[in-house]
Amino acid sequence: ARRSLASPVVSGVLCPCGSPHGSAVESTGGGSAGSCGRSLCEASEQDRRLRTLFQKLDVNRDGALCIHDLAVGLGRLGLHRTELDLRKIVKAGDKDLDGQLDFEEFVHYLQDHEKKLRLVFKSLDKKNDGRIDAQEIVQSLRDLGVKISEQQAEKILKSMDKNGTMTIDWNEWRDYHLLHPVENIPEIILYWKHSTIFDVGENLTVPDEFTVEERQTGMWWRHLVAGGGAGAVSRTCTAPLDRLKVLMQVHASRSNNMCIIGGFTQMIREGGPRSLWRGNGINVLKIAPESAIKFMAYEQIKRFIGTDQEMLRIHERLLAGSLAGAIAQSSIYPMEVLKTRMALRKTGQYSGMLDCAKNILAKEGMAAFYKGYIPNMLGIIPYAGIDLAVYETLKNTWLQRYAVNSADPGVFVLLACGTISSTCGQLASYPLALVRTRMQAQASVEGAPEVTMRGLFKHILKTEGAFGLYRGLAPNFMKVIPAVSISYVVYENLKMTLGVDSR
Repeated sequence: ARRSLASPVVSGVLCPCGSPHGSAVESTGGGSAGSCGRSLCEASEQDRRLRTLFQKLDVNRDGALCIHDLAVGLGRLGLHRTELDLRKIVKAGDKDLDGQLDFEEFVHYLQDHEKKLRLVFKSLDKKNDGRIDAQEIVQSLRDLGVKISEQQAEKILKSMDKNGTMTIDWNEWRDYHLLHPVENIPEIILYWKHSTIFDVGENLTVPDEFTVEERQTGMWWRHLVAGGGAGAVSRTCTAPLDRLKVLMQVHASRSNNMCIIGGFTQMIREGGPRSLWRGNGINVLKIAPESAIKFMAYEQIKRFIGTDQEMLRIHERLLAGSLAGAIAQSSIYPMEVLKTRMALRKTGQYSGMLDCAKNILAKEGMAAFYKGYIPNMLGIIPYAGIDLAVYETLKNTWLQRYAVNSADPGVFVLLACGTISSTCGQLASYPLALVRTRMQAQASVEGAPEVTMRGLFKHILKTEGAFGLYRGLAPNFMKVIPAVSISYVVYENLKMTLGVDSR
């Protein structure tokens, strides 16, 4: 048999059955046993092994693992890692950002790491026989856009194969990779797309990641086209609720308490059923340029922060996504102002979008197309940040608790996570969105004082109280579930039409 590349100390950290750390359940004999029922899974024994490994790696005995400790400690155990690999390990597990791993962070890293390794192993095991052979490695790498020969695949196998069978089982895979940083798990990227799929009318979410395969085969633009088409249908279907929200944001007050049924009745009485869709044309038209600009900007910003192959961390994605959102919003902002003015127009006021734009330019000047720009930009960070944080939290919770054979969450979990995160993001940025809409709606009168964001906030709080900052919230939330559901169904159908693989 071949000599193990992993030290016995490292190999013994996890239960040979492959059950997750700490997954002890009560056995019939009263002892604490893992899912396999072996005594090796006992929590106290598990803790002892982890502490033994930690102490062996803690070269300077200061109770924390720095990059130097890992380099020397792993070297003594026969595991040689590059400095880049060691930096990734520390970066992945360092929760308090002090540049090193204490025992709790080390244990949490190993638990999370094994979960990811299990998902990667399952995705490579195409035959589902609990073993990976050379052909499966060739096929899996080909799926990711990387072509290698069977001889090269056999070399990869030999580096992990302990018993000379030229196949790798779960224990060999885990032992080899236990203290080796795992890269992107393509399945997670494939199944957990979020901003491309769901359109709730606000395009402020952080753009989705795409796998290497999707970029090289051109699937990414098909995803974007499918997402754009889904957004157009979704926005059109929920346009009456969106117009009602705008009317309530601008016109509702203590003296003019507009309700949902009353608002719809008022709109139909003033302009007939067709008036419910005022402003929807420009709202749909701005999807394409905004999505394209945001995606291109995001990819460029990523190059300054990380690399094309490496998954950005959450705060890096938020930074890149927020900057890309700001660039896209700045580029199409005049269309936002037009959308608000078209939604608020009276019957016969404008003959169309171009007429509306000409009127604004002639009477108010070019500056009118950037009214409410500052609160709009400020709203990107709370919306994108909270949406991303909530979505990632829900996603990781599901992956840790329920992902066994695949990272695919299923339709209902994906819809629920997208709906909850979008709702939280909107709630956080809603006061800024309301102030932006009111500023966009105010036509400049010659000689009248210019309304500022700060002045408008003060005026609303003074005359209407804090509740005034949430006018129109009810129709806004009413449209979230139908918008998410419609956009998902249309997205899936457009994906099939465009020939995008659904894994």
